Amino acid sequence: MAGAHTERVIDEIEDRRDELVSLARDLIRFDTTAREPGEPARDEAALQAHLAARLRRAGAEVDVWEPAGAEVADSPQVPDDIEFRGRPQLVARFAGTGSGASLLFNGHIDAVSVQPRGEWSSDPLRAEVRDGRLYGRGACDMKGGVAAMVVAAEALADLRIRLEGDLLVNTVTDEEWNGAGGLAAVAHGVRADAGLVPEPTGLEAWVACRGILNPTITVQGRAGHAEMPQPNWRDGGAVNAIDKAELILAAVRRLSEDWGKRPELRHPLLNPGSLVATVIAGGEWWVTFPATCQITFDITYLPAQADADGYGSAVRYELEEWIAAAARDDEWLAEHPPTLAWSTDLPPAEVADDHQIVVTVMSAAECVGRASRIGALHSWHDPATFTRSGVPTISFGPSGVGMHAPDECVIVDDLVACAQAYALSALRFTREAA
Repeated sequence: MAGAHTERVIDEIEDRRDELVSLARDLIRFDTTAREPGEPARDEAALQAHLAARLRRAGAEVDVWEPAGAEVADSPQVPDDIEFRGRPQLVARFAGTGSGASLLFNGHIDAVSVQPRGEWSSDPLRAEVRDGRLYGRGACDMKGGVAAMVVAAEALADLRIRLEGDLLVNTVTDEEWNGAGGLAAVAHGVRADAGLVPEPTGLEAWVACRGILNPTITVQGRAGHAEMPQPNWRDGGAVNAIDKAELILAAVRRLSEDWGKRPELRHPLLNPGSLVATVIAGGEWWVTFPATCQITFDITYLPAQADADGYGSAVRYELEEWIAAAARDDEWLAEHPPTLAWSTDLPPAEVADDHQIVVTVMSAAECVGRASRIGALHSWHDPATFTRSGVPTISFGPSGVGMHAPDECVIVDDLVACAQAYALSALRFTREAA
């Protein structure tokens, strides 16, 4: 039956090209900039209401809810005081016949800041098409992809094609911060036999991602006049915390290099984990030896480095031991050891490249004239949350340029091809994976 509908679906979505672009532009107009903790919600509720109305008109059962922070507060991914006020999640269910497997379409509606605003050639929240590309914040990451998955579901419904299993369309917040929206969806009971996320993969099937840790190391010094001779620190002299922090930075760089050389930390798709200093702050006054220096790191780690629960406790322990060893080599640091404060822990995940969802998506891409291949994301994405909850989920989406940068754009032809592939994947997976 799926084969009989293939051409109808492809033609129907091609006919909806302008509608697809229009929906993507509508979504970009909503300011859903990823917020810092404590900042008020933006247009998340309005965007979700816009999608909910469309999906209800298409015949879906739609649930829009504002999660309680307590539902996800025990996850290492989020702070204990997480809250979702004004930032609801959405899941729409297109009921199948009950004889097949279910499929989840999931996409995040938040986007990164438009800054530096002056480097955009057009208004980032007023998307426009130029030379076959749709420009605007979130065009490729991932409001264009969300529009494609919504139009795919609507096209199947309007063609009155009843799938053999349920199709779920799920849009969430906070992926750009810590994946809290995806966690809330899982806590709410969003489940399927497999999932598909429209990250801008360039039509690759991303089956794996690295985990992320976010520690801050504080190095102590001792204040004193920078222009005056200082006695030995044991006699009360000043100690430059920035100089001591350099020793810690060098040690962390050596650990990162060490990871790159270990055979057990080689992955066929992912680069070795890395430890990158991303924020540094130290000093109190320009003529005073700095009393403290703080360095924040972005750490990525492989699935092979995850602990039994899938998180990065082993990586945390290794870094702590490495820093402690480096501190012992310096008299001041040995007696005033650096301290580590741990924040985000986003766990890695992986789906076998011969899983039915991978095979189905790649076959669907070929059917619409787009050859696909297996790939992976060196960062982190929401599929990890669903995969870890028992819903094997991969990313497959359009080609984009300028993700997280000025003049972000997505190729319109790719949006159409992806919408076609999503619809065909729903047709085939719900039947073949039963």
